[in-house]
Order: sequence, then structure tokens, then C-alpha cells
Amino acid sequence: MIWGITLILLSIIAVPSLILSKKPNAKELLEKVEPYQGWIGLVFCFWGVWGIITAVLNLNWLSVAPIWWITLLAGNIVSAALGFMLSSGLINRLFLSKNEAARTRAEEIRAKIAPKQGKLGILGIIVGIWMIVASFMWTVT
Repeated sequence: MIWGITLILLSIIAVPSLILSKKPNAKELLEKVEPYQGWIGLVFCFWGVWGIITAVLNLNWLSVAPIWWITLLAGNIVSAALGFMLSSGLINRLFLSKNEAARTRAEEIRAKIAPKQGKLGILGIIVGIWMIVASFMWTVT
């Protein structure tokens, strides 16, 4: 259940980017929110990667509760992807700040993924709700 709750919280953070991308002053608003999104996204990216590793290490769940295993894997893939998208600005600032060409390219990529981030956030809310429901339906010990 904790996986689903954290995915929903992460998705709620990601969805405003979809709304802000429709406004003319979206760049200014995104820059104000970016430091918080970056750190939260970085944590959730690692959380999602850890969840993917957990799913792979527990392949035996496929014989006991295959729907739960698939749900766990899908939810953590969405979590890792959303976390990466949210933390891309922070990663660029921390690791690419000295290379102007790489920084420019990273800003172009960020402009392309901003609308997809909102759609993935909506998918994350749906998958997160399903993860909570599935955790009550299939308990793996």
C-alpha cells in the first residue's frame, strides 16, 4: 500500500506541470517550483528503481500473485520515470552546469518532456490507486 500512496503523492507533484505548460508565464512558475521538484523527484527516482529491483528479486511472486507482481513492477516503473522527469532540472544544474552545450541540450529535452510529465502524472495517480486496491486484494508474505 505504501508504494501506491507514494506514487499518488509523486503524481500530484508532477501534474501541475501539465497545467503550467498551458500558461504563458509557465517558465517563471516552473523555475520557482523546480528546486523542490528536483529533490523530491530524485528521491522518488531512487525509490522507483529500488521497487523495480524488489520486483525482479521477487520473481517467485509471479507464481503466487502475478497481478500484484505486475502491478508492483508497473507502479515502480512509473515512479522511477516520474522521479527522473522531476529531477532532470536538478541533475542538469548539479552535473551539467559547467558544460554549456550539454546544458543547452538538457533544457531542450526538458521543454519536450514537460507535457509528457503531466500525462505520466495522471497515469501515476491511476496506477497508484490500483496499487492500493491490489494491495488489499493480493497479500504476498
